[in-house]
Amino acid sequence: MSTMANLKSQNELDVYGIKNPKSVSWNLTVQQLIETAVKRGEGKLTSTGALACYTGKHTGRSPKDRFVVEDERTKNSVDWGNVNQPMTAEHFNRLLADQQKYLEGKDLFVLDAVAGAAKEFEISVRTINEEAWANLFCHQLFRRVNPQTASSTPDFTIIHTPHFSANPEYHGTRSETFIVVNFTRGLILIGGTRYAGEMKKSIFSVLNYLYPQQGVLPMHCSANISKSDATHTALFFGLSGTGKTTLSADPKRNLIGDDEHGWSDQGVFNFEGGCYAKCINLTKENEPEIWNAIREGAILENVILNDKGEPDFTDVTLTENTRAAYALDAIVGAIPEGTGPIPKDIVFLTCDAFGIMPPISKLTPQQAMYHFLSGYTAKVAGTEKGLSSEPTATFSACFGAPFLPLKPTTYADLLGKKMEQHQANCWLINTGWIGGGAGVGNRIKLAYTRRMIDAALNRELDNVEYTTDPIFGLATPKAIEGVPAEVLSQRTMWKDPLAYDKGAQDLAIRFVENFKKFEAHAPELRLVGPAVGVS
Repeated sequence: MSTMANLKSQNELDVYGIKNPKSVSWNLTVQQLIETAVKRGEGKLTSTGALACYTGKHTGRSPKDRFVVEDERTKNSVDWGNVNQPMTAEHFNRLLADQQKYLEGKDLFVLDAVAGAAKEFEISVRTINEEAWANLFCHQLFRRVNPQTASSTPDFTIIHTPHFSANPEYHGTRSETFIVVNFTRGLILIGGTRYAGEMKKSIFSVLNYLYPQQGVLPMHCSANISKSDATHTALFFGLSGTGKTTLSADPKRNLIGDDEHGWSDQGVFNFEGGCYAKCINLTKENEPEIWNAIREGAILENVILNDKGEPDFTDVTLTENTRAAYALDAIVGAIPEGTGPIPKDIVFLTCDAFGIMPPISKLTPQQAMYHFLSGYTAKVAGTEKGLSSEPTATFSACFGAPFLPLKPTTYADLLGKKMEQHQANCWLINTGWIGGGAGVGNRIKLAYTRRMIDAALNRELDNVEYTTDPIFGLATPKAIEGVPAEVLSQRTMWKDPLAYDKGAQDLAIRFVENFKKFEAHAPELRLVGPAVGVS
């Protein structure tokens, strides 16, 4: 296999110290990559034409194996800790040298792309992969460029070697798996894992470091625009499993992007050229846009196929974190430019498995900053297998703590300034349980959530009557057309209101304890958080 391998491409790989590869395939098409991946046994075609691939022992990200090189550029700017673990330049150089040796005699797949749909803020990205399917993933998730005009000296290069393992003692890693960002050299080294999401999230981390210095707020969110009002952009923030991708893929709105965006003085722009959607329990009825996007060119990660090659989206044998990766243009109505005007509405999504948070609340600007820093959701282990486990509260600053190289308050301050400048509305939506926690209550119907969001974005809730929760201080509309009135009141939905009161106090304590790490930088925001001891 030597398609498009030539002297120019080989010379460009010399820059990375990669010597004597068996072949170099440069900027292959989607069809070429699919054919190559199947031929090499990296995946198999499904009945829809998508490529099904399995990532082995890593079916999700490995945040404890993520490092940032500490040097003159980063030592005083990065927020060092469990999220951003330091690696010395010496250990980085050892790791790179051994990765270079490993790639000798290998078939390599190289892609030139960009990240950032706004021309003035884009960065050029190159990926060097030892597997064709991983290169296809990058082809679908990053923004495409004309190979003839691609930068010969990209801003950042990812070298991905999933079958090369690190030596923790020698390379300074925690395990054989590593994800290392070197901001000074513009290099990202990834190895010991086939999970493709590490590549896209590494570039997201890079942009989270660079953009605030340019006055741009980088955001882990979806974005879309009303089909009837081209000035109405909405943002959807939420951790995995809260419905961010599902709710932003709305037939009444055009999709800008499903995961990563920037908010500049000119508007919103997508970082990516594709979508990376969770597809556990995916159905055509509930999520037709995503269902129809899973066709030729798409990748299914860790989705079990039946004997006919049909995906079984209910099968969690390998993981509940099954994924579909596809180009943005696979979504009907998606905006190819990847840009939109200044947001008018911001939606925070939480999947509260405790059944405490109201289904919808309107937040003040100060509450928006508080809940942005909190980044709350609650998960249930084995949700799809009987709801038998106790929920676990998860707080992830700015709804994306694992990807934030700077202090979370840097991003919260930017959000607050932009909301104030542009008078954006902010809504907190609970896509989780009502009438009790997991195992007692029920998951709120997707149709109700969509109706509530429609009402908020359509300005139906501007002049209605609200009730304010005494513990969380959240304002909830008393009535929304198309939503049963009782659904809007969590406490009255519980069979035992006193049990709700206790659960609310317990959750409030969790919020307060979590927010203590931000109090030194944002003491005024503590006052708009939950009030412990109030009933």
